[in-house]
Amino acid sequence: MNVIVVGGGAAGMMAAVACAKNGAKVQLLERNEKLGKKVYITGKGRCNVTNACETEDFLNQIVSNKKFMYSSFYHFDNRAVMAFFEEAGCPLKIERGNRVFPVSDHSSDIIKVLAKTLEKLGVDIRLHSRVTDLLRKEDGSIRGVVVEEKHLIADRVILAAGGCSYPVTGSDGSMWKILVHYGHTLVEPKPALVPFVLKEDYGKELQGLALKNVNLLVKEGKKKIFEGFGEMLFTHFGISGPLVLSASSFYAKKYLGKEIDCYLDLKPALTEEQLDKRIIREFEEHQNKQFKNGLDKLFPAKLTPVMVRLSGISPEKKVNEITREERKHLVYLIKNWKMTVTGTRGFSEAIVTQGGIAVKEVNPSTMESKLIPGLYLAGEMLDIDALTGGYNIQLAWSTGYLAGDSCREKETENKIRKETS
Repeated sequence: MNVIVVGGGAAGMMAAVACAKNGAKVQLLERNEKLGKKVYITGKGRCNVTNACETEDFLNQIVSNKKFMYSSFYHFDNRAVMAFFEEAGCPLKIERGNRVFPVSDHSSDIIKVLAKTLEKLGVDIRLHSRVTDLLRKEDGSIRGVVVEEKHLIADRVILAAGGCSYPVTGSDGSMWKILVHYGHTLVEPKPALVPFVLKEDYGKELQGLALKNVNLLVKEGKKKIFEGFGEMLFTHFGISGPLVLSASSFYAKKYLGKEIDCYLDLKPALTEEQLDKRIIREFEEHQNKQFKNGLDKLFPAKLTPVMVRLSGISPEKKVNEITREERKHLVYLIKNWKMTVTGTRGFSEAIVTQGGIAVKEVNPSTMESKLIPGLYLAGEMLDIDALTGGYNIQLAWSTGYLAGDSCREKETENKIRKETS
């Protein structure tokens, strides 16, 4: 059997591995000059390979179309991914939050292992090969692809060309246009796992300030959109960091482009009463100091001037002159620092794309298109996404492997379908 895999990213490489293991003759087409361009930059260049949490916890991190992922995840789950890389010669380690990285901390080692495996399995890797169209038979089933006007014929085709995030890596959504032309539905692509843009201008003062162990609540009116605990970062345009990136995926679902409120709790480990008592102790210790100089144990130095200004208390006021009402207002501010989100940054800064080909048009047990027999879809091309922490790349590994493993001769394929039905 001849199989063409389009896209040399995480999903595409894993699909090619699975295909070749089944004895198929595989061509892997990549438009860039090398494989794994996006894999290379994931995890800040370290590649967060997957997340080692339990299955139920993992599935709960999927934001879009969780049920669609059941078959592919159980077919090739996080444990299987870890075993694959370690057996292929890339030792892994588990860090905080169950995030999995190569021991070397180099994403290039993940790509090298995949490239070596593909070479060993005899996969024909063709770089600088951009697919511009599909070829179909008279009955509508797949016949191959077009690469710069050259026709490449295959029994099966797997599309794993990515979404729109990080377009510098080659993900520009062009394959979506081709699929829409042939009848597939595109769920509007949106940037996800992406920084927030704020109406308030804190950039000049707070840019680069990282806060740990804070709580972020995102709301539209009284409706809670997201709440989480973790780390965040102030930027020249707004806020970023793991906590904000996760919140952005829920914001993108229904509220993209709308102004919403977010509330930052700088001291989530303390109740308002406990925080008030702590501030009283701080004020008693620094009672002759000016207010602007009496908060050094409560906030990072960079944050103090902003909190002083927002409190409405005169910076020069002596600590022992601050009223109970002023102190209570300060407590409320620390526990409920309100900011206004006006939107997100674009696809160039988004870790993943939310949206893609509608999953109702794809068989979740095989990843085969329900509209074009013999065509399979995997990875970010589909309307699937998850939170940050190694979950999204696992979606790519899982859907890619299942797509590749499903590209078998009809007799074997029918047997698999009966077993999974």
